[in-house]
Amino acid sequence: MTFEPDYGAPQPAAPSWRQRTWERVKSWRPGRSAASATAAPAGRRSIWGWTWPVLVVLILLYYPIGAIVTEDIDDDPQFAARGVAPGESRAVATAADLVTREVDVHTWTPMMPFFTPAGLLDNMPNFQRGIISALGRFSTELMDQLGRTRGSSQTDRDLEQARGFLNEQPNIWLWQPSVSLLPSTTSAQKYRAGRDRLMAYNKRLGSGQAIFERRADNLQALLDRIANDIGSDSATIDQHVIERAGDLFDTNCDDIFYFNKGRIYAYYLLLRDLGVDFQNVIRDRELTNAWNGTVETFRVAAQLDPWVVWNGYPDALLIPNHLLAQGFYLLRARTQLREISNILLK
Repeated sequence: MTFEPDYGAPQPAAPSWRQRTWERVKSWRPGRSAASATAAPAGRRSIWGWTWPVLVVLILLYYPIGAIVTEDIDDDPQFAARGVAPGESRAVATAADLVTREVDVHTWTPMMPFFTPAGLLDNMPNFQRGIISALGRFSTELMDQLGRTRGSSQTDRDLEQARGFLNEQPNIWLWQPSVSLLPSTTSAQKYRAGRDRLMAYNKRLGSGQAIFERRADNLQALLDRIANDIGSDSATIDQHVIERAGDLFDTNCDDIFYFNKGRIYAYYLLLRDLGVDFQNVIRDRELTNAWNGTVETFRVAAQLDPWVVWNGYPDALLIPNHLLAQGFYLLRARTQLREISNILLK
């Protein structure tokens, strides 16, 4: 069967020469032919069609991957200062190197704003806050007790400045509109300055131009301050367990846990190296076994590292309470510190 064209149907009129010329003029661009002018918009649409999904995926991955790469809760028990010269304090050198590690080697996350991957982190910032809290306490005791002959003697200038810098707030970024519209000095910069003052003091100590009083009463005063901090941390745990025990959606228990972990870890390193600085006092008072036992308690407490921090009931069968486990070691460490302090008083 064949079909014949219907010659009777009206056919559309072909565009005239003027119409075709006008269409070419409208679509013409310098350096492009008429064919490329019509193809370019389609090309741009094609490029944008695959570009925007890629951008969305990159943005979505920027935060989680960046946060995973940034997070590093470094509780290495073998961390120690290197190249400590004779006459220098090993504990002071470790405190300075610990600041370098957390600020320069790792990222100082407590000050990072929300639009950075580190702004998503929770455990690492609290861990670092705990570390700097312990170092701030140590720098204060250095200035008040260890770095001067007696209470009436002059305060060491380097230690005074180190104390000021290391006790600054940990969450100050480059710009804080709530404080000032002008750029400010970040927490990391202030901690670096405090570290530099500790290093300068230690250098002068090694050359005999500074004081580090290795007396029993100075060590006893420092241990009492550390015991007070540990007691405060255990009281925080006690109050939180009373109020929130059994809450499986408790988002604050890990904040408390990792802050305590950071402070215990820093105190472990400092006490370990203070045992070297005050080795004569510890030996003369026959405190070697008690001292080593206390340091070991701090080490075990600092190494607690649950995959998820739970605040279960104290007598729960399935859901543990990691705050109470940590609190046990805190109270044990505090008791041991008090025992050593009492012996030093005699």
